Amino acid sequence: MGSYVPSTPAQRQQMLESMGLSSMEDLFRQLPEEVLLRRPLNIPSGCCEMEALGKMETMAAKNTVFSSIFRGAGAYDHYIPAIVKSVTSKEEFLTAYTPYQAEISQGVLQSIFEYQTMICQLTAMDVSNASVYDGATAAAEAAAMCRDRRRTVTYASAACRPMTLRVLETYCFSAGTPLVLIPEKEGRTDLEALKELMDPAAAACVYLEQPNFYGQLEEMEKAAGIAHQAGAKFIAGCNPISLGILTPPGEYGADIAVGEGQPLGLPLSFGGPYLGFMAAKSALTRKLPGRIVGETTDVDGKRAFVLTLQAREQHIRREKASSNICSNQALCAMTAAVYLSAMGAQGLAQAAALSMSKAHYLAAELEKIPGFQRKHQGEFFHEFVTGSPIEPEALMKSLEKEGILGGLPLNGAYKGCILWCCTEKNTKAQIDRLVSIVKEVAEK
Repeated sequence: MGSYVPSTPAQRQQMLESMGLSSMEDLFRQLPEEVLLRRPLNIPSGCCEMEALGKMETMAAKNTVFSSIFRGAGAYDHYIPAIVKSVTSKEEFLTAYTPYQAEISQGVLQSIFEYQTMICQLTAMDVSNASVYDGATAAAEAAAMCRDRRRTVTYASAACRPMTLRVLETYCFSAGTPLVLIPEKEGRTDLEALKELMDPAAAACVYLEQPNFYGQLEEMEKAAGIAHQAGAKFIAGCNPISLGILTPPGEYGADIAVGEGQPLGLPLSFGGPYLGFMAAKSALTRKLPGRIVGETTDVDGKRAFVLTLQAREQHIRREKASSNICSNQALCAMTAAVYLSAMGAQGLAQAAALSMSKAHYLAAELEKIPGFQRKHQGEFFHEFVTGSPIEPEALMKSLEKEGILGGLPLNGAYKGCILWCCTEKNTKAQIDRLVSIVKEVAEK
């Protein structure tokens, strides 16, 4: 530990002597002898850069890299323009963290400000924060924003992503507040059931996703109306790529828009790091967790950036805080901002349209194979559920042998079914090859 600190042995000795100590052992003399390590750590000795690179490449070679991916369920394989990594891998950005001191963090603050601006434009909302850890956390934090002493009940659709529902359940359990699941009917939220479940005296918020876990498009404006009629807030979980062509949440009555930002320039990376975006109407600005970067002018009248608001954080309000978020995914958020800048409105719309059209082509081709009909007939974006006349896991193994990551086998009420996905990266040749293999396996 002593040798890790970036100071010379002479400087460390001087610090010890200023405290009346002569050695590092004296510094830790209060610790019991049995917890002290009196031998070298049981780790390999150091190696040179070439040896380290060789070991890392050997480890990486054990990974399976698929030539085509037809699985989504919350993390998506979109094309990332080369300029995104070129910009974000610059040293001044790659090492950036939380901008506590505005006077020496102008670049990071500006990148967050630009990110917030783009999220507001994407969602048609008034204000955005500096990002949270992932989409599931964003949904749970949004629900916490809506609760007060009288209104404590969170309503969430059973058609939402299972991972998000689990995080919501954890947050609600920890807060001692109820979480009510709205039943799913034919792949979409049963809004008639929602009307019956709503308690106008205790309802805090309603959370739906667009598109939902099964890829279906929900009646978001109608759901928002039901929530508002009961005096509750409406939270929309959004796929950011879909907002290139779908109606943004701010235009169908959402009070808060949240979502997983991974599709915005972040690779799959075996599950992270990702980011959760959050945006809200101006009336909820002071309830947004984390940080909000604002624009101002310095003493010379030049454009400058500051941390405008962070009133909900636990290190400021402590036990009175309604959120424990005190950081932000600064590098991931900047990646999203660079991606959106590179794509532009037209590029984002094109990526969304291609993803949607290719998914519809895949669905139509799969339905030509007996037993692979779609389970839901409603409109869908780029994911859909089909039946499977053969065991889904066995089918996935057959596809994996051909270098293809197939759809996600589902459980519960949809056990034996598969959730398929397409993005703009899936070519017609890849889709046709997938369908050919599925047909071959099904006919055996």
